[in-house]
Amino acid sequence: MIRPAGRVAGFGETVFATYARLSAEHGALDLGQGFPSDGPPAFVRDALRAAADGPQQYAPLPGLPDLTREIAFDHGRWLGRELDPTANVQVTDGATEALFAAVQAFVNPGDEVVVFEPFYDAYPADVTMAGGVVRAVPLEPGSDGRWTFDPDRLGAAVGPRTAAIVVNTPHNPTGTVFREAELDAIVREAQRAGALLVSDEVYEHLAFDGPVRLATRPGAWERTLSISSFGKSFSATGWKIGWAVGPEALIVPLRRAHQWIPFAVATPLQAAAAASLRVARADDDAYWRSLRDAYRTRADTLVAALAPTPLKAVRPEGGYFVMADASALGYDDDVAACRDLPVRASVGAIPPSAFYTPPHRHLARRWIRLAFCKPQAELTEAGRRLATLEPAGTASTPSSPTNEESPRP
Repeated sequence: MIRPAGRVAGFGETVFATYARLSAEHGALDLGQGFPSDGPPAFVRDALRAAADGPQQYAPLPGLPDLTREIAFDHGRWLGRELDPTANVQVTDGATEALFAAVQAFVNPGDEVVVFEPFYDAYPADVTMAGGVVRAVPLEPGSDGRWTFDPDRLGAAVGPRTAAIVVNTPHNPTGTVFREAELDAIVREAQRAGALLVSDEVYEHLAFDGPVRLATRPGAWERTLSISSFGKSFSATGWKIGWAVGPEALIVPLRRAHQWIPFAVATPLQAAAAASLRVARADDDAYWRSLRDAYRTRADTLVAALAPTPLKAVRPEGGYFVMADASALGYDDDVAACRDLPVRASVGAIPPSAFYTPPHRHLARRWIRLAFCKPQAELTEAGRRLATLEPAGTASTPSSPTNEESPRP
């Protein structure tokens, strides 16, 4: 019998595939998977058409020079540094590949990687495939509803084997935008451990009050890889164009790993991304400002649409997602709730427990994740459907499925 390697043997189907299929089976509005349903703006499509007449062969290993120049220019002005397009930038096959390459480049078997949970589910998979060990620090909502971490728990998680700390801001799925004091606490722990900082900033342009970038904090630049992508910012998630920005001493090892993963990223897509970035910063960053405003409005629309429902939404500070307390529905856990919502209300959601390590999954029991990166009409309609739900204990409320009836994907 041919057996899979241990590094992948424990992987199941991604939670996104499971619940997208469930939504499709019931014709539900899918607010589970985080991709925009209204597509990229016209100038992005025009850039892609123009790129179809340009070079079609392998791009250079660091990335198409036209794109690396644009990335270096933009990030240089945001970070207050002059960046070299080759030494300080690596183009990757989406941010997901940049994260994988970073872990491959800096984590040895037995090393520990600190992540904040709930997390993007690629983080622990990346660490597992590098032979590392995940140390998770939970984010929990405070009295104001905002999710944050206990600095003492972070300090306890960081130790002599810590190779990296992964930071995601704006945070998926809680919508938290880490504040300066929070980022400074993370930097101090990384300095104490001599650890790499991996800053996942794919939602950087969707921080409603503007981003606070980790690499700008005192002592952070020399140990930080800032990772972002084209897809979230331009509603073109299928392009898979990402990048890492950082000091040359960090970019070189990441590039060595990257060359054995895809080597090069699609040339015409890189060319179109470069042209789109130039348009985005025209007229004093008009596109970026309009994008933030549009997503702030969408978040407010979904939160308002959920107000008449049994779900209690926490208003996010950025990103694509709203966390909503579903405990009033009476389910045993978030998996049971998300398996039943497409049936009862024709709305799809994601159970956040998929983004926790086993010891902390109980923290997700009452929550569900809903995406607001959808047209406002869909968000309003989702609220209308969810308002038909009755709180637990009413005569029309079905009995709650058990954990055995709702297996975790």
